[in-house]
Amino acid sequence: MKFADLTAGIPYAKDPAVVRYQGRYLLYYSRGPFIDGRWGIGIAESTDLENWAKIGEVPIEQACEAKGICAPGAIVLQERVHLFYQTYGNFPKDAICHAVSEDGQTFTKNQANPIFAPSGDWNNGRAIDADVLVHDHQLWLYFATRDPKGDIQMQGVATAPLESDYGRDSWTQRCTESILKPELDWEGKCIEAAAMHKRDGKLYMFYAGAYNNEPQQIGCAISQDGIRWERMFQQPLLPSGQPGSWNESESGHPFFFEDEDGRTYLFFQGNNDRGKTWYLSKVEIGWAEGIPYLVE
Repeated sequence: MKFADLTAGIPYAKDPAVVRYQGRYLLYYSRGPFIDGRWGIGIAESTDLENWAKIGEVPIEQACEAKGICAPGAIVLQERVHLFYQTYGNFPKDAICHAVSEDGQTFTKNQANPIFAPSGDWNNGRAIDADVLVHDHQLWLYFATRDPKGDIQMQGVATAPLESDYGRDSWTQRCTESILKPELDWEGKCIEAAAMHKRDGKLYMFYAGAYNNEPQQIGCAISQDGIRWERMFQQPLLPSGQPGSWNESESGHPFFFEDEDGRTYLFFQGNNDRGKTWYLSKVEIGWAEGIPYLVE
């Protein structure tokens, strides 16, 4: 699989999120700022997870979205698609927004948008790269933020009641410091794009280490409670490609997807020209006694 948005004549798609909904697969992704200078969110569909066709976009409608939106996270709850995405272009003021759809294409925005940004003196108030999962009868929202100087990108988490409207008053921040920040050499100054999965009572976070094209590569951490995390590997689970390959510059920004047949996949972004173009792809993830591995 290699997919890119060609709306502006430049192959460009980042930050994948995938759901199966009403008999088809839907892919939400960031499309580049080549149309009106603003990042946006595209929508594509597939019947086989391999071949994708663009079918629309999430419109930029609210005042907080005026400079652009991107980096969607998606989940199906109560037979509706919920999208958690970020504003763009307001750097320390960028925050997480929420929208819901009954057809996967037409979204109603939460009137409280933006619905979440972190508090505390350990971060700079920014929240991006949202992903959510259901755990302990709550919706857990994982996000990336930065240290007060805006230098180090790291992970935080908040929760909301499942029966809530996921508005601004629904969320409780569950950390007073980063739950996962860069420590390994290959992670550089950045851990972002948490891709969440729950399996046999344990939580898994596939994450992007290092900023784009440094190269960004994908690691994995595990947790019992969703707050305290331990790395499973010292090296990337999914590294950037070899010289000359399509993803030589990076394999980054993962999204974890479990299909109805139980097979699991990691969607990710890559390129070989240091970000002039971007493509989305996927790898299948296998499991051996709770340890994820790449299926060859």
